[in-house]
Amino acid sequence: MTLIDLANPTKFLSLTGRILPWLAGATAILLMIGFYQAAMAPDDYQQGATVKIMFIHVPNAWLSMFVWGVMSLAALGTLVWRHPLADVAAKAAAPIGAAFTFLALVTGSLWGRPMWGTYWQWDARLTSVLILFLMYLGLIALWRAVDDPSRAARAAAILTLVGALNLPIIKFSVDWWNTLHQPASVLRMGGSTLDRAFLIPLLVMAVGFSLLFVTLHLAAMRNEILRRRVRSLQIMQASQQAA
Repeated sequence: MTLIDLANPTKFLSLTGRILPWLAGATAILLMIGFYQAAMAPDDYQQGATVKIMFIHVPNAWLSMFVWGVMSLAALGTLVWRHPLADVAAKAAAPIGAAFTFLALVTGSLWGRPMWGTYWQWDARLTSVLILFLMYLGLIALWRAVDDPSRAARAAAILTLVGALNLPIIKFSVDWWNTLHQPASVLRMGGSTLDRAFLIPLLVMAVGFSLLFVTLHLAAMRNEILRRRVRSLQIMQASQQAA
């Protein structure tokens, strides 16, 4: 089965129905391993046990931006390539991305309180992530407010591409401005600055949360396709009754 074949919703439903149980199992195993390794990781000499919030915060922060990137590709699929599942992919990803962003904000605040002495600071990184969360909520509201699916798809795609301008601001905000947030310590030139005792559990958790996104995203896409089919049948039935 090729990628072009997956443009057919029926074939997409068939494939995802087969692979979702395996994805869910792999996700559960990786997250259990990751949580165990995170619990066994040593305390930091400066931050103590609070450093372990990193194992939840960092993967969610990464995914908050990654999901918007996926939605941006889907937006191009809607506007440029007219892919039949592009809007489905974007709409299904938005609530998941909002959840990851919310968890990143909450865990970041919990981590910041003992480190910075405050739960919140209006610096560039925190503010730009909050804007990302609000954009997720705005997209979800847009899809629900517009009744015509095609109009909603085009409007959401345009807003998604405009919102993608915020991603490099989030990424490079700690380099462009003086912020409380620490600079990159994993994905950086010269290699990671984290000790292996922290780096390995963090990477396992990142892969586990990434698989969680893929699993939830495919399941949400299946639900959206089925929901649209039900809506089409209801419209057809109503038109037949009116005739």
